[in-house]
Amino acid sequence: MVDWKLAVTTASRLARPGPEITREEAREVVAELRGHAVAAEEHVRAFTGMTTAAGHDTPVLVVDRPGWIEANVAGFRSLLKPLMTKMRARRGNGPGGMIAGAVGGKVTGVELGVLLSFLSSRVLGQYETFAPATRELPGAPDGGGRLLLVAPNIVHVERELGVDPHDFRLWVCLHEETHRTQFTAVPWLRDHLEAEIQAFLAETDVDAGTLLERLSDAVQAFTGGRRGESAEPSATGTATDTATAPETEPGARSGAHAPEQDIDGRSLVDLVQTPAQREILARVTAVMSLLEGHADYVMDGVGPQIVPSVVEIREKFQRRRAAGANRLDQILRRLLGLDAKLRQYRDGERFVRAVVEEVGMEGFNRVWTSPNTLPTPAEITHPAEWIARVHRGPEA
Repeated sequence: MVDWKLAVTTASRLARPGPEITREEAREVVAELRGHAVAAEEHVRAFTGMTTAAGHDTPVLVVDRPGWIEANVAGFRSLLKPLMTKMRARRGNGPGGMIAGAVGGKVTGVELGVLLSFLSSRVLGQYETFAPATRELPGAPDGGGRLLLVAPNIVHVERELGVDPHDFRLWVCLHEETHRTQFTAVPWLRDHLEAEIQAFLAETDVDAGTLLERLSDAVQAFTGGRRGESAEPSATGTATDTATAPETEPGARSGAHAPEQDIDGRSLVDLVQTPAQREILARVTAVMSLLEGHADYVMDGVGPQIVPSVVEIREKFQRRRAAGANRLDQILRRLLGLDAKLRQYRDGERFVRAVVEEVGMEGFNRVWTSPNTLPTPAEITHPAEWIARVHRGPEA
């Protein structure tokens, strides 16, 4: 259903070239990022009180853009395997189904490659939760988990911001190492997320006609009207803050018209979901908001102690984020739901800060006890409700 090799080839061919850098400079950047990752681990552990569980350590890899692409395609392939099996069974083994599958797989492979090429120049770092190990890209012994630091993107952003490169690299590593600590210190977290994602995929309607009808409705919503309704003009867009610091590189603001008809802030992906999938996605989004907000909170908490120019870095990065995106970036970010990711940082960081101020870091860490102590979608925006349930409820 997806030509994975074609996806890698397409994305690698279309990916933008990295910044100009000598071979010696490249080696220095890689060595420094590896050193900062080690240092960041100790700082994050000391600040959060979280330690890696025995047997759950994961590697840190410094990669280029093609390496990031290859790693993500491998992760997609592993995570979507059950859905692919389900779709193959529905398609059947007849000649017509096989031909349609081969053609469709190439189309989907190219589409996935185009999207990955767009993202490959923007991601600074990523904790890859579902990462099958390969010869080129080692993973955890149990088949999942590795931290990727995308060296050319980090160099590109530090140059564009005009900040101290050594401080900026450590600042990025603090955020990404927090994600690594979350999953290595809380072993059940990966299994919980995987179960939610598989439940989401199990609800996928694989009937092509139904899926295309939903997709058509979604496109109509984005372009000015739904099926059976008269189209209305699109709203004049000033780009929302769609960048996700420090993981995604922001673009530049544009006042152009964007296809953002009132659809309750949902992305194209949201609009082709079933009601059951939306419920699952709401739970997953709450967890991701927690993880992203926690990483931002830790980065800001540790930063002033070890990153001399952290205030300058944060201010410049926030201005860059607020710059928005040009029209193409605006459309792609909206369709991919990247604007929602920024809200995850904001809501999650506010949740973490409010809880720590009320019950301290040790009290906050009760969030990692079990899936039942994770915040609900409502609690992410109302931290007092989580505190009341977890710290003051009957079982507290």
